[in-house]
Amino acid sequence: DDLAYNVDLCGKKIVRAETLIESLGGEKTRWTQNAKDLEAGYVNLTGDVIVASGVIAYLGAFTPDFRDGALKAWDNLSKEKKIPGSESFSMEGCLGEPVKIRNWTIWGLPNDAFSIENGIIIDKARRWPLCIDPQGQANKWIKKMEAPQKLRVCKFTDGDYLQRMEGSITFGNPVLVENILEETDPAIEPVLLKQTFKKGNTVMLKLGDSILEYSKDFKLYLTTKFRNPHYLPEVAVKVTLLNFMITIVGLQDQLLNVVVQKERPELAEE
Repeated sequence: DDLAYNVDLCGKKIVRAETLIESLGGEKTRWTQNAKDLEAGYVNLTGDVIVASGVIAYLGAFTPDFRDGALKAWDNLSKEKKIPGSESFSMEGCLGEPVKIRNWTIWGLPNDAFSIENGIIIDKARRWPLCIDPQGQANKWIKKMEAPQKLRVCKFTDGDYLQRMEGSITFGNPVLVENILEETDPAIEPVLLKQTFKKGNTVMLKLGDSILEYSKDFKLYLTTKFRNPHYLPEVAVKVTLLNFMITIVGLQDQLLNVVVQKERPELAEE
């Protein structure tokens, strides 16, 4: 009986293995193409990362047209210096993560290349973002995106904003400071500059007279409603300036999303 059972089990395993091999046979072409794409991407990585780093460091505050012009100039310069890079560079292709970008658009980030670039810059930059946001798009997006992490919203004019920020720094909650003017509060300079230090195995930060435990999950966002603010260099070097002013393409995408949600809600959910 045991022998008959083992023979039957072995036969079933062979059938399953054959079925699996047949179903994976069609994947060979896709895997081969993926391997070629990854090989080409590995070669082009140097030039692409150089250009992407330049975008994150310098181009956040500028308009789409200016960004495109600078990208083309940098791309041509890379080719002149014979630095390997993609034929047509895009931030989304170089540093974007499709799942993360999809979530951003669900949370309200406009689905155009310029806005997605801004999202990638916020995600990858070392300095905290200061968003030029006259239409409030960045504000709404940040509030929806960080709501599960218990986002705290405040203004520099609030009397207790520093106390609330202290709690967020310790417990790792994100903070959004709205409606800032052309200067930041000097009291938060240690936060902007990330002036942390170690005490034993704990990372600490001195804010005013308080020495706080600094959580690695803490995030800070700054937004202004000014359309054309003039930030002094000492402010600009402490933050990552980002231009979130609405674009024509972004407006078209947003209107399309509104129409789809009204006419085909099941498609919008997908």
